[in-house]
Amino acid sequence: MNINKSVVKAYESKTLKEIANSPVDALEGVSAGDAKLLQEAFNVKTVKDLANLKYVKWAQAIVTLAETEE
Repeated sequence: MNINKSVVKAYESKTLKEIANSPVDALEGVSAGDAKLLQEAFNVKTVKDLANLKYVKWAQAIVTLAETEE
């Protein structure tokens, strides 16, 4: 899987496990300021924390179910 467009240059050679345990600003488009706000608001420190955030999971579930709603 090529994730180079999903992470900043410094993380392109990292394994997925390393990226999961990296700060959220390893993700392309997430600044250090954004990372600080995520930590303050939701105690999100890593990419894994962000992925496991209940609000993210709820939003994903809602969007997935909305696509099948009649």
